[in-house]
Amino acid sequence: MIDANIPRLAVFIDGDNVSAAYAEVILEEIASFGEISLRRIYGDFSSSRMNRWSDNQVQFGIVAQHVPSTTTGKNASDIALVIDAIDQLHSGLYDGFFIVSSDGDYTRLAHRIREEGVHVYGIGERKTPEAFRMACKRFIYIENLLPKAEDAKTGPAVEKADLNFAYNRIRTALRAVNDGNGEVHLSQVVQELNKRYPDFDPRSFGKKRLLELIEEISKFKVTKQGNVVFVQEKVKQK
Repeated sequence: MIDANIPRLAVFIDGDNVSAAYAEVILEEIASFGEISLRRIYGDFSSSRMNRWSDNQVQFGIVAQHVPSTTTGKNASDIALVIDAIDQLHSGLYDGFFIVSSDGDYTRLAHRIREEGVHVYGIGERKTPEAFRMACKRFIYIENLLPKAEDAKTGPAVEKADLNFAYNRIRTALRAVNDGNGEVHLSQVVQELNKRYPDFDPRSFGKKRLLELIEEISKFKVTKQGNVVFVQEKVKQK
């Protein structure tokens, strides 16, 4: 029996745009959001570049949607994915949609899903256009899901400038929810960050959790009362 309290998720993977090498980490990440009730991948499976995805279908329970490339320069897989996603949106069966792609062409689809009051999440590489990232409730970078050794090959180490970037965003979120009391519950900061910056992720800065990142930045005061954590800006010394 399905637990009604666990979100039912529909996953749509653009196989022409995402490497099969990332299948396991992507699905593990999605599973942390709820139950994956539907998982489909789109691509031209007559092409050799889809061989690895063909091998992964059984292992990860992904249903392949074969879309022949009939016209040069036109991505039929994109169109098929969008049509299926809209059909499933109208079914009313799912609480959340995951679009796995780095292609900005899915921006309008993400907006359409959100217009229906349904959560839409994106997973793609850092090269993903901002418009698509911001159209999602949350956008997760594939690079943040990779083992550290492998991720080091794809991007530079976290620098001080990156921490300043993180600090500015956290400070903005904290000030937005501060009622004048100074201290803010950490969960409120998390919610505000997700609302304002869908692609903000502590893992982008080498930390698993926001609290670890806040402590690393060292420009905030952290107070713990049992299991409850409060955050506030440090008062600058005159």
